[in-house]
Amino acid sequence: MASGGRANDSRLSVWLTDKPRRKADGQTGEGALDLERIVTTTVRMLDTDGMAKFSMRRLAAELGVTAMSVYWYVDTKDGLLELAVDHVSGELDLPDLADETADWRAQLRDLAVQYRRVLVAHPWMPRLLGQYLNVGPSALAFSEATLTVMRRSGVAPHAMTGAISALFQFVYGFAAVEGMYKERCREQGLTEDEYYQRVVEAFAQRRETTEPYEEVTEVVEKRTAQHEGGTAGMWEHDFSFALDTVIAGIEVMRDRSRGATQS
Repeated sequence: MASGGRANDSRLSVWLTDKPRRKADGQTGEGALDLERIVTTTVRMLDTDGMAKFSMRRLAAELGVTAMSVYWYVDTKDGLLELAVDHVSGELDLPDLADETADWRAQLRDLAVQYRRVLVAHPWMPRLLGQYLNVGPSALAFSEATLTVMRRSGVAPHAMTGAISALFQFVYGFAAVEGMYKERCREQGLTEDEYYQRVVEAFAQRRETTEPYEEVTEVVEKRTAQHEGGTAGMWEHDFSFALDTVIAGIEVMRDRSRGATQS
């Protein structure tokens, strides 16, 4: 890494600076301020109100301190948001990597399921993952676990990053859309099933939509009829099938690469 732009190191990533983490400032009791309390409060506020309403001033008010007290622990809002991203990444349950007999497909599937769960539970995460370098300790632990599992799959070293990208970019996109849908329902004051039903009814009533697009209309009708579990069942069914498809595709490409090498 170039040593020139030290003044801009914090813009690169809060995790790639030499600055020491500040500890508690000597306060004691229930209202004591420390970095962990700041980060967990940030996550809770982002979950409740979203990115648009979050500010350092509102965070300080929630903590019952001045904004300057918060800045004693974090230099910038960007740095704090990076810490929040890695804090949430710590919610991911990692597989037992010491178990050499474990099925790599099952472990890879579980990692993908965990990733989706976290992104949907914290709908602000996809945006921040695209904005900041995700290189905190929790994120790196997840990456290490993923690489270990993928290595056991037998995928060639030169293809591993491509296989991982195919899997987790799919999960990222799926979860981002799912999270935005849930957010839209909340904004409308409707349950997910109520909102979906309203869209389906409006769609069915428009001849200019249903008549020229018969395939789309048929898919919408069948999808609605097939899932008694409502929209939650639809999300689960689509994600599960798509995930199995991606993992099967990784296996097919692995075997194809082996065949090409042997021929």
